[in-house]
Amino acid sequence: MATDMDTEGFGDLLQRAEQLTADMDSGVELPRVERNLQQILDAGERLWSRSAQAAAQDQTDARASILLGAKGFDVPRISQRLETLSAAKTFEPLEPVRDTDIQGFLRNERENALLAAIEESRRNTFESVERHHWEFMQQEWEIEKQKILNALISAGEEAFDFTQETEVPGQLGDTTVGTGRSNMDSMEMSYARQVFVYNDAVVQGAVKPSLADLFTQVADKVDDKNILDLWEMVQAVTDVPLVQAQSPMEARRSSQLQRAFIGKARHFLEQRYVQFITTTIYDNLQQAQLGGIPGTYNMVRSFLNIRLPAVMAGLEDGEVDGHPVWAMVYYCLRCGDLDAAAEVTENCQSLQGDFAMFLREYVRSEDRRLSPSTETKVRLHYRRAIRNSTDPFKRAVYCILACCDTTDTHSDVADKTEDYLWLKLCQVSLDEDSTGQQDKFTLPQLQSLLLEEYGETHFSASQQPFLYFQVLFLTGQFEAAIDFLFRVDQLRAHAVHVAVVLYEMKLLLTPNTVQAQLLTKEDGDPVPMRRLNFGRLMMSYTRKFESTDPREALQYFYILRELKTPGGENLFMACVSALVLETREFDMLLGKLERDGTRKPGAIDKFHGDTHKIIEMVAQDTESKGQSEDAVRLYELAKDHEKVLILLNKLLCQVVSQPPAPQSDRDRLKALAVGIAERYQTQGHSGAQLEASTFFLLLDMVTFFDHYHTGQLDQALDIIQRLQLVPLTQEAVEQRVAAFSSYADEVRRNLPDVLLAAMNILYSKYKAVRSAGQASPTSRGRLREDSKTESYLTYLRKQARALITFAGMIPYRMPGDTNARLVQLEVLMN
Repeated sequence: MATDMDTEGFGDLLQRAEQLTADMDSGVELPRVERNLQQILDAGERLWSRSAQAAAQDQTDARASILLGAKGFDVPRISQRLETLSAAKTFEPLEPVRDTDIQGFLRNERENALLAAIEESRRNTFESVERHHWEFMQQEWEIEKQKILNALISAGEEAFDFTQETEVPGQLGDTTVGTGRSNMDSMEMSYARQVFVYNDAVVQGAVKPSLADLFTQVADKVDDKNILDLWEMVQAVTDVPLVQAQSPMEARRSSQLQRAFIGKARHFLEQRYVQFITTTIYDNLQQAQLGGIPGTYNMVRSFLNIRLPAVMAGLEDGEVDGHPVWAMVYYCLRCGDLDAAAEVTENCQSLQGDFAMFLREYVRSEDRRLSPSTETKVRLHYRRAIRNSTDPFKRAVYCILACCDTTDTHSDVADKTEDYLWLKLCQVSLDEDSTGQQDKFTLPQLQSLLLEEYGETHFSASQQPFLYFQVLFLTGQFEAAIDFLFRVDQLRAHAVHVAVVLYEMKLLLTPNTVQAQLLTKEDGDPVPMRRLNFGRLMMSYTRKFESTDPREALQYFYILRELKTPGGENLFMACVSALVLETREFDMLLGKLERDGTRKPGAIDKFHGDTHKIIEMVAQDTESKGQSEDAVRLYELAKDHEKVLILLNKLLCQVVSQPPAPQSDRDRLKALAVGIAERYQTQGHSGAQLEASTFFLLLDMVTFFDHYHTGQLDQALDIIQRLQLVPLTQEAVEQRVAAFSSYADEVRRNLPDVLLAAMNILYSKYKAVRSAGQASPTSRGRLREDSKTESYLTYLRKQARALITFAGMIPYRMPGDTNARLVQLEVLMN
């Protein structure tokens, strides 16, 4: 019976063993492994070492769990959350799940939608950042490019003068940088004085003097007739009644102003011709036979005594006083004396018919224009009988009276450019003069003819710059005339001040943006009208001397006060900001803050009522360029204490733990901060309490590190105890950890250095006491000393332990080497 039972039991065991063997042979999760004794021994050693490391890691995890658990953190739950968050390393869509798993499918679709939104937002963010980056870079490059072009324009030919000069040994080269010499020549300085006089009158609210008169006074002192003629022309042409209009464009297009310009231009050319005739007569007195009653009639007669041989051929209708009658009439008209022309007609019997009537009406008219009906009669008579006349003076006189045959240049009579220009101005018909004639000659047509068809080449502008400027200026093309003159190095100063005259008279056409080219044409402007970028013109001119003569540059910038930058800022303020940053003349331009807190006025106070506003703008520009120290001084000058504290905190937190060194950034910032702190403590400030407390705390930390780096450990430890930044007892740890969150980030980022410095102080004191105790002689008193020493060493170790505990509890990720060094020093004290 028993044998059968045993046989059955062994059979059952055998069957189970075979089943287990079959499972092991066929299963993929539990592969069959065969090892020898050496392999088993190596595996055991690896498991033992791994278990030791796991025990150490468990101990570390346990300590971390204790610290985090004390603050109410559930470590296992946090670990699970971290694992779920770190499961997906990229934003790629998740793999699809089986169709039968509805919950998994919905969860997967939701996560895919979230990931797709995150990826799209990330891509859009990167694209937006890159686009804004390149836009900013392009804007910065445009500004720098304009500065370079302005510098080259201001330097002129001198910028490309590479000739080498031999320097005297032992002496510095001749340079304007740092020598105190002005970059302005005598002409430019004279102009600047007149601009100062004008601005002074504007600022004081007095009657504005005429800029044209002021600049003409400068030309009077120059031994250059061309310059004097230029300013006399500007003075004459701009002496017009100003038209009330919303814009310079509207004023310039008004027929009233155009008529005034044409009249002044003709009068100027006529006066110049009178001077020419007078000079010719007095240079040839014997041939001229000047006599009789003084006046234009006898002057023209004497002039013809000199010019007669050249004009005798083809003359018609007899003579007056022995001279061709039509020549006499023309030259009287050319001199601008209509009464003298009428006198010639009265003295000639052959001209007593219709022409005498036409001329009398022409003389009586205020704007030297015949009535439309009379003009039509004269034009008809000219086409029928006068056009084919052999007398060039007769044809010219009829063309002047009737403004007809505008294609004829009358080269036999108008052989000089001024004569041609005067004759064309006499033929100009204004837009409101609608007489119906098809060959009406308008001012834009004359302007296009001279500027676009003829141009600089026809008038040999490079050899005769004053003549070409005169041609453009007298025909109302002020912007093109100034642009041309500005391109001539020796005449640049004159061009700028002509532009100043027109700008102050509200007659200069300027583009809509100061970033436009110097001379532009905008859509909708009539042909051939141009616009002059007055802001760029002034900045190009002042670029030459703004570094050596900032006060003079400031005078010119004040004229730009009504222009705006693309950002809507006042161009005057923008130029002042750039000037201050370029020259760094903060005290001279913006003023200086005295020790008692009062501000000493600067040059800018004369021009700007709200000086604090422009100082703040300069400070903002300085801050944006990364010049934070200068920005602190400027914000302090503008009494923006909030910005002063914010910037100083950012600057100080970067140098708090550095050792003091002469002429270093740290010492310079410390001196600046100490001066401001003393002033704020005595006079108060308007900054936020948090920023102020952070500022004074950073200064105390600077003092702590000063003592620490200079070896004054007791004073440094006393400061750190009074600051209560870090705990030196276990009882104060919780309190200091709780106070940690109230500190600003500028203080927090320096706490690792404070902890390390405090631990170094404790270790240095520990080592010093330990060394002194070991060196003391053996005696009865040594027992008492050893007891005191050990007590003090224990006290230091407790302080070090408090620092270590504080470092582990604060919610701040400190550098790894700081933690390692703290632990190392604490271990050395045990």
